[in-house]
Amino acid sequence: MALHRKASATWAGTGKEGTGHISSTSGALNGIPHTFKTRFENEDGKAGTNPEELIAAAHASCFTMKLSFVLNAAGFTADKLDCTATVTMDKVGEGMGVTGIHLEVKGLVPGIDAAKFQACAEEAKANCPISQLLRSVPITLSAALG
Repeated sequence: MALHRKASATWAGTGKEGTGHISSTSGALNGIPHTFKTRFENEDGKAGTNPEELIAAAHASCFTMKLSFVLNAAGFTADKLDCTATVTMDKVGEGMGVTGIHLEVKGLVPGIDAAKFQACAEEAKANCPISQLLRSVPITLSAALG
């Protein structure tokens, strides 16, 4: 059974001075602005979003869900998993490109030790669908309990 998820984007104007909006069928994104400034100059996230932030959100969400499945298969249930995904964009050749993603996860998982948690996190990182999609860039991981 294939699943289809949709989002749309509009853009008007030049690359540097133009403006765009992003929406998704779920309504989670509804006309969210994105501009050159929100992508390359304004890192506080208050003026709108950018593709890298959306990729980070998708990766953090997918990874934590996959980690919960991996932990459950190993006999553990997480009380809480907190993950931050950081997408790094830097100069690549004459332009800009995504040069890496770092996942930082902290877990409250009763009965697990740090080595087993790390192993489960590594398995989730390797096998979550978004990690698999993003294999063209290095994906690093920090995992900790507490």
